[in-house]
Amino acid sequence: MNPHAKLISLLSLFLGTTITISSNHWVMAWTGLEINTLAIIPLISKSHHPRAVEASIKYFLVQATASALVLFSSISNAWVTGQWDITQLTHPTSCLLLTTAIAMKLGLAPFHFWFPEVLQGTSLTTALLLSTIMKFPPMTILLMTSHSLSHTMLVSLALISAALGGWMGLNQTQTRKILAFSSISHLGWMAIIITYNPKLTILTFYLYILMTTTVFLSLNTTKTLKLSTMMTSWTKTPMLNAFLMLTLLSLAGLPPLAGFMPKWLILQELTKQEMTVTATIISMLSLLGLFFYLRLAYYATITLPPNSANHMKQWHINKTTSTLTAVLTSLSITLLPLTPMMFAIL
Repeated sequence: MNPHAKLISLLSLFLGTTITISSNHWVMAWTGLEINTLAIIPLISKSHHPRAVEASIKYFLVQATASALVLFSSISNAWVTGQWDITQLTHPTSCLLLTTAIAMKLGLAPFHFWFPEVLQGTSLTTALLLSTIMKFPPMTILLMTSHSLSHTMLVSLALISAALGGWMGLNQTQTRKILAFSSISHLGWMAIIITYNPKLTILTFYLYILMTTTVFLSLNTTKTLKLSTMMTSWTKTPMLNAFLMLTLLSLAGLPPLAGFMPKWLILQELTKQEMTVTATIISMLSLLGLFFYLRLAYYATITLPPNSANHMKQWHINKTTSTLTAVLTSLSITLLPLTPMMFAIL
């Protein structure tokens, strides 16, 4: 890809994200979302492979539909209330349309079908952008309107996302698809608590971005796209693979790693809200995710392939592990002791 075109796409991406995050007016927020969508499409299709082109078309169609729903929701709300302020969303139909639109943009089930396919059709770096930065604008809109949205609908979407994210990730062999279903499952945890404690959703979102970025950067260092490649990557970077295993277990939410903190706090908050049954269901559903994270960790560090694979093994890696990956890995694993401070903030 032309470096100038890549620079323009990345700058537009950050510009669109900044506009949406900092705006209070629906039209400005919608403009930022559109800039974001148009900026990421060249990055998705930059390899010119048929799968990449297919992924960019799928992404464009879904995001265009979601943007149209956002615009329709805001116009219908302004028609009834005379308000263009994002926080003043009060009309029931507008709230329903916006919830659907944001679920499509984030990849919440049952509007999640595009997300694994798009990630599978792109490179690991673009998949990282789609899983992290591209979720900032819709998540910001969801946080700003959370007090107006239907609690029942959000809890239903959250439980379906946690179930499908765990269930559909069980049988995957491609690392990008596994991380896509992991993202859907984590979004379920964020959506279930957003109307009760938005600050806790922000904490969960930031920790999810931290851990997902670490996993993607680690996989990108070893160029691991499939589980079969992961089995031999330990020979190239044994230390990185050992820490990748810990990061994956942190994503699963196992104590004493950092990923346990948001799940612990969310279950505690749900219990306080007298939603014990919901808390029990979502904690049981997280076991599905735990299974495929353990599977990934097993492939990353424990499995020695019994015979030669069908692909060329690269026994030496030219790239050194970046300082950023090392710092993010350390944070992804060791943040749990900060939980008392989070209690004070929340």
